[in-house]
Amino acid sequence: MLKKTFLLLTTLSLFTQGALATPVKRSAQDIDKEVTHLLSKMTIEEKVGQMTQITLAVILDKGSRETGDGLTISKEKLKKAIHTYKVGSILNSTATALSVKQWNRLIKEIQDEALQTPNNIPVIYGVDAIHGVTYTKGSTLFPHNIGLAATRNVELVKLTAKATAKELRATGVRWNFDPVLDLGVNPIWSRFSETYGEDTYLTTQMGLGTIQAYEEDGLENTTAVASTMKHFIGYSDPANGKDRTPAYIPDIVLWEKYLPQFKAAVDAGSSSIMINSASVNGIPVHGSKRLLTHLLRDELGFKGLVVTDWEDVIRLHTRHMVAESPREAVRMAVDAGIDMSMVPKDFSFYEHLVDLVKSGDITEQRLDKSVAIILALKYKLGLFDNAYHEPEAAKNFGKAEYKNLALKAARESITLLKNANDILPLPKNAKILLAGPTGHSHAPLNGSWSYSWQGDVEANYPEDEKTILDAFQKAIGKKNLITHSYAGFNNEKNYDVKGLIKKAKKADYIVLALGENAYAESPGALDDLNLAKNQMQLAQAALATGKPVIIVLAEGRPRIIKDIVAASKAIIQAYTPGSQGAQAISDVVFGDYNPDGKLPYSYPQYTGDFATYDRVYLNDIQQLTPGEMSYNGYKPQWPFGHGLSYSKFEYSKIKISKKVLTGNDELTVSALVTNTSQFDAKHAVELYVSDIFASVSPAVKRLKAFKKIKLAAGQSKRVRFTLTKADLSFVNPELKRIVEAGEFKLAIGSEQINFTYQL
Repeated sequence: MLKKTFLLLTTLSLFTQGALATPVKRSAQDIDKEVTHLLSKMTIEEKVGQMTQITLAVILDKGSRETGDGLTISKEKLKKAIHTYKVGSILNSTATALSVKQWNRLIKEIQDEALQTPNNIPVIYGVDAIHGVTYTKGSTLFPHNIGLAATRNVELVKLTAKATAKELRATGVRWNFDPVLDLGVNPIWSRFSETYGEDTYLTTQMGLGTIQAYEEDGLENTTAVASTMKHFIGYSDPANGKDRTPAYIPDIVLWEKYLPQFKAAVDAGSSSIMINSASVNGIPVHGSKRLLTHLLRDELGFKGLVVTDWEDVIRLHTRHMVAESPREAVRMAVDAGIDMSMVPKDFSFYEHLVDLVKSGDITEQRLDKSVAIILALKYKLGLFDNAYHEPEAAKNFGKAEYKNLALKAARESITLLKNANDILPLPKNAKILLAGPTGHSHAPLNGSWSYSWQGDVEANYPEDEKTILDAFQKAIGKKNLITHSYAGFNNEKNYDVKGLIKKAKKADYIVLALGENAYAESPGALDDLNLAKNQMQLAQAALATGKPVIIVLAEGRPRIIKDIVAASKAIIQAYTPGSQGAQAISDVVFGDYNPDGKLPYSYPQYTGDFATYDRVYLNDIQQLTPGEMSYNGYKPQWPFGHGLSYSKFEYSKIKISKKVLTGNDELTVSALVTNTSQFDAKHAVELYVSDIFASVSPAVKRLKAFKKIKLAAGQSKRVRFTLTKADLSFVNPELKRIVEAGEFKLAIGSEQINFTYQL
């Protein structure tokens, strides 16, 4: 008896240390059998617990919860969560990033407790690893999605997601709340940087690449994590531009522009979906059975896990005012179709849902649908086989290749907006004055979700991570660099106009590093999209010196700068380029990299004009003078797809495979692209389609394909794209996607050609 006990304890000890490293691949049929058997043994309370998600702070002792130091889990609070309330999921981090070892220990303590429950059901842990592993020390941070979209390089985006998956899995966390599939159509919105920009097709391609990279190795493997497409649906275009506020989007627009990327992600097998915190057309999405069940489940066929966003069930009562009580809010959300509630700071969801089932207001069969989905995901992720950190996964953390990848991504994202008289690249032997608040700070380069939620804590960033100042010093030497950039975005020295003017006398060029400090979600709210006044004053002073001014923008959304555009000699959009962003900026400024980024949005010129490139023809027509029509309704500072290079490109000889496309046939279109310069380059070639006439007002043009190519100096390449009738489709008033016969125009660069489609 003693020997058997010793063997059992030894086995359990090995298990809890992650010794069972071999992943187990289960068939869908086997998982269904396991889930059905487990459900048959579970009580109502256990089932409701599986649908309950709490934040880490709930189970930490007071010191850990307030500061993140020490990271001590309260055994009493953990037992209460796991045994009393049967909690099946935990999310989030503390106030600061944790080491991999801290994450491993945290996961172990939680799973040790979970595996002592009657049915030994492990906890599924989730975090927002948005542009790298947000809450882990030493992780690699890549450009945010808005910058990745500028690369027009899906394969590169997949590589960044693959690295993120590997580093996240090393922590013991297997569920990532990423990617964002919302459209970046309202630049004042504070989550703009998390989007892939304003175009549905671009968002779809980038989002699919990310989801595939997260999941394609198989969720049981140590190189994969479960993805979460978010936020379903219409979240990103609130009427007042503020986060988590109402949007008013006609159904035909929702179906046309906001739904395709989610449909594609569903078809690709994304494991989970997070719901829009706000409302669309007066209906909170968390309480909409039409959107969550009839559309998402029945029409799109989504089989995965529907998780709420932060506290959004109770907010049906406290904010949306559509539920008369917290209990009714829970009933409404569960009836609408949510599977798991990110409660997350108490156990109210559990208490109300148990009561609702026992009173007969919600059936146990309804619980079974959600719990089956949750358990199936846990099986797929291998949590029932090994709920702990995996030694094989740990080997994939902090590899040097990830930094190289981050540099490559940052380089390809950087977009050259203006380069008057080819002033860039700058000579390395010139005297350069670097000034501005983003020149010697980490937060503006990394943005939100960077070692903390807001990303604005400079002390959190690694000591070896470069600022723009550091990168410039390495590139041209301290003797050639005059500095007027100081640590900390809000450091008053950064806005010292007199100091700038004095130092400019010794400079040949001024590089002005402007933009935004890091922010995330609601705290990043704006009432004015204009670049901050103190930065504009700094820029005006720099321009008044008569020295050539090059502006570098590190910003999560396009801030309006029209008053300084004309006088500036060059303007670079760096977005929030991540941990290697400073080096990438330096490489572009001094000619060590030839820029090739393309704007993923229309950069606005005015605070009252956010028109997107795919507007309808009526948007372009204005009557500014009585009796006279003008056609300048689309007037951004720079249009969608804009991006200069140190090379010059010519387009010619566009061809199509047939003049008439019929039925389900394919059409091939190609054009010759020539690098006419003396510089080798990468170049994004884009195909746009215009429907000349349609029963619903057609867009002026829409992006339907793109390819990133390499062209040596003087080289020509014929770039080919294939179209089908799906690329010509649109949503009709009955919310059905249709194709109509008629004439269409294709455009590749400066080349255009028409063809006809016949049913």
